[in-house]
Amino acid sequence: MIVTILDVVIAGLLMGGIYALIAVGLSLQYGVARVLNIAHGEFIMIGAFITWSLYTIVGINPLVSLAICGPIVFTIGFILYRTLFTRLRTSSASLAAFEGSSMLACFGLLFIIQNVAILIWGADIKGYSYLAFPVKIGGAVFAANRLITLGFAVAIGLVFYLFLARTRLGKAIRAAAQDPAAAGLMGVNIKQVLALCFGFGALMAGFGGTLISMSYNIQPTMGLEYTVIAFIVIVLGGLGSIPGSLLGGLLLGLVGSIVTYIQPGLSLVAYYVIFMLLLLAKPTGILGK
Repeated sequence: MIVTILDVVIAGLLMGGIYALIAVGLSLQYGVARVLNIAHGEFIMIGAFITWSLYTIVGINPLVSLAICGPIVFTIGFILYRTLFTRLRTSSASLAAFEGSSMLACFGLLFIIQNVAILIWGADIKGYSYLAFPVKIGGAVFAANRLITLGFAVAIGLVFYLFLARTRLGKAIRAAAQDPAAAGLMGVNIKQVLALCFGFGALMAGFGGTLISMSYNIQPTMGLEYTVIAFIVIVLGGLGSIPGSLLGGLLLGLVGSIVTYIQPGLSLVAYYVIFMLLLLAKPTGILGK
């Protein structure tokens, strides 16, 4: 019984670590840049396929690929905001109008990125074996790559939180999130900060894609599921709250592991139920304001 509980808890934390990481990126994009990025999962997919290509074709260690995929996906996100979303923001009559138009633009990005990925990598499911040997923890057995994935996901999330809390740029980002107009009057380059926020969100997605590819099969249409999960996590943790996203991801991973143990195949249904109940009972989330 104790082994079973340990198995379920650790399995939940393993998946929850990835959920937390990808949700942090989406929380930053919407909480600060005000872009409800429906295509967030596609940035995860890009990170996963770049890692797969680097490992299977070039032979680069997936953990080393974090330092390659992250900057690539960050650059894509940064350029997209400075071109597409900055234009939409300046041409929109209000912030609400910008949120609506940017969400529609993200739907377009979803299908563009997905189809470009199919043209480059094909539509087949792909995967590779990396550190897949078993590791025993208290009688429960886990693949080593999943334990490493959890460690890196938590470490990246904490480092990013410290970056936002302690650095000058992090403070500028938090100021822009609270009051863009006042931050601008204090000398913050709002356009640059918002583009950086969108880029950092893509960066977290790219990291998440690399870590996912180490333990799971990948395909060009994988993004939407992770986008939905990221939405649920940020609602659970609180919109715009980075600590809330980290906590919400871990909690959702635990819930998914418990539901999977009881009835495999119903984890996504459980996520939707939690999502709807939160919207009704506590729409601000655990740490939201």
